Amino acid sequence: MHVGANAMKAFSYTEIPEKRAEEGAKGLTVRWLIDEKTGAENFFMRLFEMQPGGWSPLHHHPWEHEVFILEGEGVVSDAKIERPFKKGHVIYIPPEETHQFKNNGKAPLRFLCLIPRHR
Repeated sequence: MHVGANAMKAFSYTEIPEKRAEEGAKGLTVRWLIDEKTGAENFFMRLFEMQPGGWSPLHHHPWEHEVFILEGEGVVSDAKIERPFKKGHVIYIPPEETHQFKNNGKAPLRFLCLIPRHR
């Protein structure tokens, strides 16, 4: 997979170990698909999988998120309003906005999340 810091790479996402996501989450795992080990200088890409009834912690931070829903359905909340989403939806979360993802469907939820490297 890793040829050189600045070389093009193509590999299966299954080569990346799945890890439990951050504290405060339920039924959520993450794979860091593209990061500094891949040689990324600007953006990181993560693949999240959330089991039915699972959630991410309610949190905020100084960087934005770009999210693409690959499979499943759920809601993204700012602690006041829940916005539903499903496969094929795109979600943008600006810096410092409180947010939480919840899987309220009957199947696993899978989504890509891109964040800036320098966060």
